[in-house]
Amino acid sequence: MSVSVVVPICNEEDNVAECYRRLKEVLVRLGQRWEILFVDDGSRDGSSERLHAMAAYDPRVKIIEFRRNFGQTAAMRAGMEMATGDVIITIDGDLQNEPGDIPMMLDKLDEGFDLVHGWRKDRQDALVNRKIPSKIANWLISRVTGFPVHDLGCTLKVMRREVADDLSMYGEMHRFIPILAHWQGANCAEVVTRHHPRQYGATKYGIWRTFRVLMDLITVKYLIQYAVSPMKCFGGIGMFCGLVGAVSGTATLAMRVFDGTHMIRNPLLLLTVFAWTVAVQFVALGLLGELCARIYHECQGKRPYRIRRLVNFEDESQTHELHEGERRQGLRIARAG
Repeated sequence: MSVSVVVPICNEEDNVAECYRRLKEVLVRLGQRWEILFVDDGSRDGSSERLHAMAAYDPRVKIIEFRRNFGQTAAMRAGMEMATGDVIITIDGDLQNEPGDIPMMLDKLDEGFDLVHGWRKDRQDALVNRKIPSKIANWLISRVTGFPVHDLGCTLKVMRREVADDLSMYGEMHRFIPILAHWQGANCAEVVTRHHPRQYGATKYGIWRTFRVLMDLITVKYLIQYAVSPMKCFGGIGMFCGLVGAVSGTATLAMRVFDGTHMIRNPLLLLTVFAWTVAVQFVALGLLGELCARIYHECQGKRPYRIRRLVNFEDESQTHELHEGERRQGLRIARAG
């Protein structure tokens, strides 16, 4: 088993050398083939020069240098796509994550899990700006997605190659990696990891980042439950608005018949027209969403399922060719016979 470590870097001039030293000590003890991929996310200090110096000294150090700052999600995605290891590890380059926890997480992965993510239980960060907003955000995310998690913000994660290949990350989605992987059918586990206070440099995160996380939560909720069938979301809202319009219209007619209330002067008539208009718009939006979902899956070859294992197949590459459930079931029966 080979190991690839992805380290996003942005203005960490004073940390990169020590980060490399600590990672190397841990990886050498593993006794496996390894590489470290430093992703320079548009650093403007001396980080790039120090990274190139380390790469010249050790060929197992690889550098991905962005033209400008694209964000941590883009940096982690680039590192995962260019990594060659069977297992991919992500870790921050600010020395707050503990590389010494990697062997423990690899052992947990060997228990049959596909992804192991860290929990900074004793977090060494500012209370008001970092810890309290993080606790609130993690609690809300856990409730909305139904995924039990204590700390989605911990960058220290260990995952299998096939799990990383299935991840589609944009925007600020790197913190939702365990949820996205779980949605793809991966077995995830959370373990307590150590956390250190920042010694050098300044943090790139603040309390205002919490609001961006909440916006991404809406996107994740949609991707998990409605990406394949958007009509369930938009059609449901449309039906609710149509029901409101029907009730309001019935009340308007009843008030006209029994009380003699003039319909034009009744505000419920406006509510009826508005609710039915919104209902039609949401149903139409659901139909467009269904069309876009089919274009996305069919044109790009995306599969709405994931296969963990094939039994009695001569060529396991047939996984990508089996798109029809009946054909797959028939082949299994034939092989078993």
